[in-house]
Amino acid sequence: MPQTSGEERANPDCKIMTFRPTFEEFKDFSSYIGYMESQGAHRAGLAKVIPPKEWCPAKQYDKVEDMTIPAPIQQMVTGQQGLYQQYNIQKKPLTVKEYRKLAESDKYRTPRHIDYEDLERKYWKNITFIQPIYGADISGTSHYSRFLYDPGVKEWNINSLNTILD
Repeated sequence: MPQTSGEERANPDCKIMTFRPTFEEFKDFSSYIGYMESQGAHRAGLAKVIPPKEWCPAKQYDKVEDMTIPAPIQQMVTGQQGLYQQYNIQKKPLTVKEYRKLAESDKYRTPRHIDYEDLERKYWKNITFIQPIYGADISGTSHYSRFLYDPGVKEWNINSLNTILD
C-alpha cells in the first residue's frame, strides 16, 4: 500500500476551510498562508479567512459604490455531455452600485443551496443557461485600493503583501 504524505492527510476531502487568525498572526500574510496550506486549505482551491476584530481596513466605504469596473467579463459556455467550450465577452463598464444591483437580481443571485457541494452542482447544471459576469480582473488595483484601505493599513493590503503579487 502506498504511503500518504502529510499533505494528503491534511484535508483529504478537499473541504473549504475557515480560519480565524489572531491579529498578531494576521500581520504576516505569507506566514499565515503557509499555515493555511499546512492545514490542507489549498486542496479545496480556496479558503475563508475571518479577519480579527481589531483589523479595520477603512473607517468608511462611502465611495466604493462609485468605483468603476472598467471591463466586466461575461462567461459564455456552450456544449453538452462533458464537452464544453468557454469564451468571454467583455461588457461595458459598470459602477460597483450597478454591479451589486445586477448580482442581487433574480437571474444572478446565489441560488438556495444546502451546502457548497449542492451549490457547485447547481452552478455546473446551469452554466450553459446563465452566463456569470465577473468583475475581478481589474488592472491597476492600487488605484482602487484607496477606496478599500485607509492610508497606513499594511495588514492584508493587496498592494503591500510583500509577495510576488505586489
